[in-house]
Amino acid sequence: MSNTIKISQSKSLLETEKVGEELGRALVPGAVVLLIGELGSGKTTMIKGLARGLGIKELVTSPTFKLIGEYQGRLPLYHFDLYRLKGIKEVEELGFEEYIYGTGVTVIEWAEKIRPLWPANRIEVHLKIVSEKEREISIEDFSKKTDKRGGKSS
Repeated sequence: MSNTIKISQSKSLLETEKVGEELGRALVPGAVVLLIGELGSGKTTMIKGLARGLGIKELVTSPTFKLIGEYQGRLPLYHFDLYRLKGIKEVEELGFEEYIYGTGVTVIEWAEKIRPLWPANRIEVHLKIVSEKEREISIEDFSKKTDKRGGKSS
């Protein structure tokens, strides 16, 4: 069972970044954020705001020719961009579980490509193109009812 935190209408890149920044401020160690949406829906824009919310000063970009970028703020940010992913094995070989079960924040663009690896304890951000400039952003939090590996929390 999920808990929908927020559904937002964004009318600009700046508004999408602000939603990301608000989310970033609320994240705790070990958070896993899955970004789901088609090309051009605002996933990278969302991450830029999220990084700012984590206190990261460095410009966050999509790691075009590698699968992961690492940034340091109030919590470490591990940014996976799976757009060019060839197979799940490629992510597993990076030590994926060490990231998602660690103490930083893991954010995964194109998360739908690794659905079998999704942890039970996660936040899903769905971005939908409404028009050329408008996006619908829904955030579902699956992290409150289970521990990191899917068991009931006490």
